[in-house]
Amino acid sequence: MGGNASASEGPDDSRARRWYSIREAAEYLQISQPTIFRWMKDGILSFYKVGGATRFSKEGLDAVIDKTVGRKEAEAAAGRCAACGHSVLIEGRLRGAGRLYFQPDTTKFWHFGDSFVPTRARVCAACGYVQLHADTDKLTRLEPDDQAAVEEPEA
Repeated sequence: MGGNASASEGPDDSRARRWYSIREAAEYLQISQPTIFRWMKDGILSFYKVGGATRFSKEGLDAVIDKTVGRKEAEAAAGRCAACGHSVLIEGRLRGAGRLYFQPDTTKFWHFGDSFVPTRARVCAACGYVQLHADTDKLTRLEPDDQAAVEEPEA
């Protein structure tokens, strides 16, 4: 550990704001420069004009990346606090006039039984963050068979 490299020299330095040029943004996202221009035109990618130059923030570039989480990874993440990452979560229920349930806006047309999805709560022992978890098996049974036919509710 006798090097002269400072802690602020790494690419993951969150203390300094990092701006990316069009070429650097394309390299970072591993896409072509024409795709960058198309995403800018379509409003998919946020950008800044600094004088005559176009610049991108790391946060803006990271925001266009979609991730599909597998069941195993989701189960592992459910065992950690979403706020601080602590692994001690205290299981319990939110109490009120009755149990809390989640009811999807759209369910299968013919469903015998209720469409309420039971929820449970976990509180992080370190920071007090409350997480709600739904019964994913019941939620899956309630989902319409053709998800493409489900329309987004209008705001």
